[in-house]
Amino acid sequence: MSDNGKISLQKMKAGQSGTVVQMLGGHGLVDRLSAMGIRPGKRITKVSSMFMRGPVTVQVNSTQIAIGFGMANKILVKTDKKQGTDEDTAGRQS
Repeated sequence: MSDNGKISLQKMKAGQSGTVVQMLGGHGLVDRLSAMGIRPGKRITKVSSMFMRGPVTVQVNSTQIAIGFGMANKILVKTDKKQGTDEDTAGRQS
């Protein structure tokens, strides 16, 4: 599900942030997530996730929310690009 920097919330790494761009689900899922503050255009940070399909903890605004693996897999996020990482500058030193 990777397309132009968009990945599912479930595949993000802990501490990674981005902007919600799409929710792949019916009205029930979209309404439930929207009630929790998760909707397209919102900034979201993945705090942690459990091993083997466990819940995913995210931060929206100043609130931490735990959502199920299936829900997290249906939320597409455009991740932030990291600037100035060690990988970008590796091999460029004179």
